[in-house]
Amino acid sequence: MKTRPSVIPHTRRWGVGMALLTAIISGFAIFFNSYGVSAWKEAGASTATYTTAKNIVAALLLGGLLFVMSRRQSEDGFTRPQTKSQWLGLAAVGLIGGSVPFLLFFEGLARATSTQAALIHKSLLIWVVILAVPILKERLSWPHVAALGLLVSGQLWLAGGITNLGLGTGELMILGATIFWSVEVVVAKRLLGTLSPLTVGGARMGLGLIVLVFYGVVSGAFAGLAALGWSQWGWALFTGVLLTGYVGTWYSGLARAPAIDVTAVLVFGAVITAALRSGIQGVDLASQGRGLILVTIGAATILGIGMTRSRRARTLP
Repeated sequence: MKTRPSVIPHTRRWGVGMALLTAIISGFAIFFNSYGVSAWKEAGASTATYTTAKNIVAALLLGGLLFVMSRRQSEDGFTRPQTKSQWLGLAAVGLIGGSVPFLLFFEGLARATSTQAALIHKSLLIWVVILAVPILKERLSWPHVAALGLLVSGQLWLAGGITNLGLGTGELMILGATIFWSVEVVVAKRLLGTLSPLTVGGARMGLGLIVLVFYGVVSGAFAGLAALGWSQWGWALFTGVLLTGYVGTWYSGLARAPAIDVTAVLVFGAVITAALRSGIQGVDLASQGRGLILVTIGAATILGIGMTRSRRARTLP
């Protein structure tokens, strides 16, 4: 049976567009995950348990979507790995993308503010640039360099400068998770040349979930599940849905546009998180206004580059 084309065109324009959607989801996810972590901790459950619960939701939803797309014979459906390197790559994505960094990130989030977490997470851009240029052979034009300068400067402004960006235990855990995710970006970008985004995303959440469940059983993290109420499970369900959207749009963007571009646009998520803190928590953003503007201009510049260089990406076989 002939394979149906992807529901999303394989162009760089759609790639950066999906990255923008990922950034918006990321901004909401980081903000609301801080509430979810707090709710579970107050009920006596560990952050590892919370992470596992919401990842189960995401894995089930992604698995269902992968099944539907496969039944439709769509390019977005399951792509069977053909080589040993592909299998190893998927295993690496599950380990360094879907398990260890989640444990580090959410344990760190329980010890740091959502703004600090957002800023450190968005340093993903720096690490991806360091890796993508020599390994993926991605090129940086002068507009790229200018945009990246705006994004980094904006993030530093939001943090009040490097000296004001506290690096306690929580922040260091988030930084470690971010470095793991930067390596995952490079590995996933390689895999997405021949495997569908849902296949790679499903491996990330499915294989990663096995590690998380094993960790939970060995550490006894699941002992307090019986004491949880609808409020705690509601947070896991809500943030699990956000995670599903994040993974799906992130890999779709990464399959269509350069890793540096999609990661740069992702930085805009810090603006979304800041806006939510202002609108919901009443945080005054006056001192962060210039940083938010710099980040917005930088992300818009990368979007503009992607929109004007809309060559068709490699189509899956």
